[in-house]
Amino acid sequence: MNKKELIKLALDAQKKAYVPYSKFRVGAAVLMDDGKVYSGCNIEIASYSPTLCAERTAIFKAISEGSTKIKEIAVVGDADPTFPCGVCRQVIREFGKDATVIIANSEDDYKEYTLDELLPNSFGPEDLA
Repeated sequence: MNKKELIKLALDAQKKAYVPYSKFRVGAAVLMDDGKVYSGCNIEIASYSPTLCAERTAIFKAISEGSTKIKEIAVVGDADPTFPCGVCRQVIREFGKDATVIIANSEDDYKEYTLDELLPNSFGPEDLA
């Protein structure tokens, strides 16, 4: 799967966002190292704490289906640009320390980042050994 196709899936997921409170739509698509792709949107809950970001929706779908290593993740949102929140960065770290993070506005307007650029000096499973 190429980057434009991954971004397109994130854009499609963004349209499904359930955001009655913030009106801020985010979509994500994650390519796992086994070649499977999962997408997700943000889902808001009135009390906000149980709200789930698009990135975690996509990643948790992948994990629940048995895919456990992130190769790339594309993120799109209503801001220019929309980066993953801190919690999502930590979840990406758990399953994709070497993942490429694509921050996109469209299929032709995007930038790529390493996770180390977005979450320097991160803490992960190997730090618990």
